[in-house]
Amino acid sequence: MAIIEVTNLKKSYDKLDVLKQFTFDVNKNDVVAVIGPSGSGKSTMLRSLIYLEEINEGSICISGDYLVRDGIYSKPQEIKQITSKMGMVFQHFNLFPHLTVKENLEIAPRMAKKGTNAEIHKQSRELLEKVGLSDRETAYPENLSGGQKQRVAIARALMMNPEILLFDEPTSALDPELTGEVLQVMKDLAEEQMTMIVVTHEMGFAKEVANRAIFMDNGEIIESGNPTELFTNPQFERTKVFLNRSLK
Repeated sequence: MAIIEVTNLKKSYDKLDVLKQFTFDVNKNDVVAVIGPSGSGKSTMLRSLIYLEEINEGSICISGDYLVRDGIYSKPQEIKQITSKMGMVFQHFNLFPHLTVKENLEIAPRMAKKGTNAEIHKQSRELLEKVGLSDRETAYPENLSGGQKQRVAIARALMMNPEILLFDEPTSALDPELTGEVLQVMKDLAEEQMTMIVVTHEMGFAKEVANRAIFMDNGEIIESGNPTELFTNPQFERTKVFLNRSLK
């Protein structure tokens, strides 16, 4: 059953069409890797799912509830409820620099009254252990490596118990030696059957962990399917050219 249904999505900035009649579904427990050249609309698509970008036309349905239907958005309270089903991990971490790791994790659930202080603190400790950072809960972001910051960001997204996690190029700001520790956390989440959409340049991750890959270019889905098949036998010339450059 589709947990995300996107139909005829269109997004423009003045005369520039960023997304063009964009349609796809994501099933529960899917790990979908979205690949494509820079400027192809990948991040805009992802941000539109969680209402960080407003679309011009089309529909987005999350777990049976419409965020936007035929270009008309739901009421603010409904939007808040729908987007709370998703967590997002950004390219540049977006941690609060004046808060400790523990405080970064706990601020959103405390504001949303997602449990008692004791329950929230127990969850933050468990998630820090999950991402291998139990010993860093009192550290500030400036004292963490890039890989540690991104693992904190993943734990923070999980604090709200989302049904879906969205990743916007989570390793592109990291040094290559730090990329592996973040990808391992994401692999663990995939094994736990977390539904994920991952915009990524990590072709190895896309091939190994995703059960579906989408290739985007110029605001369109060029092709999608099983990652192994898409990588080894792409059907379209644009996909072939991109993969030949990316897999060298």
